Amino acid sequence: MPQFPGVHHVALTVSDLERSRPWYEKLFGAKPVMDEDTGEFHHAVWMLEGGTLVGLHQFRQPHGSDAFDERKPGLDHLSFTCSGRAELEQWEAKLNELGISHGGIVDAPYGSGLSFRDPDNIALEFFTLAG
Repeated sequence: MPQFPGVHHVALTVSDLERSRPWYEKLFGAKPVMDEDTGEFHHAVWMLEGGTLVGLHQFRQPHGSDAFDERKPGLDHLSFTCSGRAELEQWEAKLNELGISHGGIVDAPYGSGLSFRDPDNIALEFFTLAG
């Protein structure tokens, strides 16, 4: 059996790509590497450090308009890895600079996280393992 591979990409469905694209551009500090209308959906995609792709999809015919709720089946949150507490603190300062609300750094025995939400209420997090 081969070793289980890492994550290649994550695609998040948003309600308004024109609202979400600039928000993620500020967060990622870059323009998307791909911005394409496929007919069924329009998507913008960013390449993060390490090669993981994060895409935003807006469907022509969405199935509902409820805000994201991690308590429903599906995605709970998307977490971005940090190398240590110092990097997590840098991201806290960056979110403050960008005017993005967050819950502050929360420590647990297994690591520390910094949670925040995108314009569709999708739960996002910066995280570092303890030690």
